[in-house]
Amino acid sequence: MPLAGKGMLLTSMNIDAADEADFNRWYDREHLEERVAIDGFLEARRYVAHAANPRYLSLYSTATLDVLDSPAYKTRLASPTDWSRQTMARFKDMLRVVARITISKGTGRGAVLGLVRLRPTPDTAGAWRDALQDRLTPDKRDGIIAMHLLESEPELSGPTADIPAARNEGARDWFVLIDGTHVGAVSAVIAERFTGPAAMPLPLPVSVGTYCLMWDLAKSDIARG
Repeated sequence: MPLAGKGMLLTSMNIDAADEADFNRWYDREHLEERVAIDGFLEARRYVAHAANPRYLSLYSTATLDVLDSPAYKTRLASPTDWSRQTMARFKDMLRVVARITISKGTGRGAVLGLVRLRPTPDTAGAWRDALQDRLTPDKRDGIIAMHLLESEPELSGPTADIPAARNEGARDWFVLIDGTHVGAVSAVIAERFTGPAAMPLPLPVSVGTYCLMWDLAKSDIARG
């Protein structure tokens, strides 16, 4: 699979403008490296909205889903730094999703990410998964690098003691990730495959958005450093 590992933590949030500079400094100087250093974490990516809400999005890839329920990860969650505690308390509209990567096609990372949020039911999940196997085909469209499906694990998603995420908000939702080279290509695929008549049998998404990559960090980058 082009995505490293089989598990993913997705977080998104807003932050007041007055706190934004310190928020970005914390992410860039402490938080991303701290998370990637945990056993089983492989890489992380940070995004800022082009046309999306919440404004900030982060993706953390893990070797397996179990890493996100491991003693190493739980220990870090239970012992945040002072800077982390202060910053996380300022999060607004936060979504925290632990997910299994069930479809991943293509190669590499794009400068732009499309995010499509779907809300299946137990009766529709199988048919939706089959439809997405065909729909998540990056090789059929110029400017699209890779496409992936994340299926949330509700028991592991939601808030923790120090992370004020929305409790059980769409805890069973699925998230389609569309990696592309430019916004136009990503927006066109979202419109054609997920919001127009061709979206059937999928219903209209809960939400869609486009994000621009800020930076990424791999475990090997920390080792070299």
